Amino acid sequence: MKLQELLKGVAVLSSTADGEAEIGEVRYDSRAVGKGDLFVAIRGYATDGHKYIEKALEQGAAAVVCEEAPEGAPAVVVENSRKALAEIAANRFGHPADSMVMLGVTGTNGKTTTTYLVKHMLEDAGHKVGLIGTNQNLIGSEVIETERTTPESYELHALFARMRDAGCTHVIMEVSSHSLVLDRVHGIRFAVGAFTNLTQDHLDFHKTMENYRQAKAVLFTVSDKGVINLDDAAASKMLADAKCPCLTYSCGKPEATLCATALQLHADGVEFDARYNGETAHVRLPIPGHFSVENALNALGMVLALGMPLADAAKSMATATGVKGRVEVVPTDTDYTVLIDYAHSPDGVENVLKAVRGFAKGRVVALFGCGGDRDRTKRPKMGKIASDLADFCVVTSDNPRTEEPKAIIDDILEGMKDSKTPMQVIVDRPAAIHWALEHAQKDDIIVLMGKGHETYQEVNHVKHHMDEREIVADYFKN
Repeated sequence: MKLQELLKGVAVLSSTADGEAEIGEVRYDSRAVGKGDLFVAIRGYATDGHKYIEKALEQGAAAVVCEEAPEGAPAVVVENSRKALAEIAANRFGHPADSMVMLGVTGTNGKTTTTYLVKHMLEDAGHKVGLIGTNQNLIGSEVIETERTTPESYELHALFARMRDAGCTHVIMEVSSHSLVLDRVHGIRFAVGAFTNLTQDHLDFHKTMENYRQAKAVLFTVSDKGVINLDDAAASKMLADAKCPCLTYSCGKPEATLCATALQLHADGVEFDARYNGETAHVRLPIPGHFSVENALNALGMVLALGMPLADAAKSMATATGVKGRVEVVPTDTDYTVLIDYAHSPDGVENVLKAVRGFAKGRVVALFGCGGDRDRTKRPKMGKIASDLADFCVVTSDNPRTEEPKAIIDDILEGMKDSKTPMQVIVDRPAAIHWALEHAQKDDIIVLMGKGHETYQEVNHVKHHMDEREIVADYFKN
């Protein structure tokens, strides 16, 4: 593809590059640059691609797109190279997002489950659906592993192209706050954008809760319709900032467009009556916990905004299945239960433990840690919430990354120092899980929190294989 074709629609400030040059591939990682490639220098969270322009040119780059051009380089200067990368990617793959119905979900918790529920209902209605999210990416039933919730814009458009070519009509994706701030979804128009909730997370990146909220609100400036959780404290601000008409949902507020009443919480799922535009339908979702009602309402709101009849959506919801790492039951063949959940924020821990408390016959045992190199202020909060809601706590490691695991645990324990809830501290996570299983009592529910779908533990930039399902299975083999 010629450079000038890749740059179509890109706001170029100046250029010393040959627009007729044939470009091999587009790269934003200088290590991957080959002869004839276009290198886009983006300013990252950890480093700045502008530092590597010279290296990219030495490796044969035909041109560079950047915000500051080195003297004598074949450079295309733009105001924002992240936005330029997204626009170049769309050009490179033939604007695949434009040929599908794009659906986005943002919020601290509930995004993954909501996307899977929407995918399930749309597929029941006869559509082929692509999914992009934290657990994995899916093209219909084909699984594509993922590194982050929302990929970088170039990988994102490459994935859209694969979905388009496979015959997908709809794409449902998790839209992280990082992706909105870092322009990974720049240029994408969403038919429906949805907001789940806003609770403390990612303050290492956003610094304040208001910055975090404003990042998520960007989705509703690039969506045709919005779906907003009226029960969340941020709802009024999200609605005020939205540039599109919004459907609201609530567990009980009659002013909401979509309202759940007659809630029933069971050990194996939830039931409620959904009221929308004068219609009422009984909904059953086989995923337990009050938060499942909120996720169901969000997903229902999205398909209703697309025009799906309420009765059809409710019928489809009854056959949905749970998501890996979200209140996932691990087979043990014992008189106690082991659950795996991705809860890794104060609100996430509170939600899952309250849900489990609602159907537990015996003790609730919370096993958890906190991630390293992330917001430290949530560590004591998570410790306090766990000790308040559980009958026993096992404090251990999560992904320590470059921090000392014991130091992270000390931060957690700071929030538990006044608690009378018994606890055990075991730094090594597999050993902690084995300890919890060894000391389990009849009717206990042991909740392994934080890892969820992840099958690794990250230590000093290295991801070591660690699957909690295997750890539990190994305990019973031995």
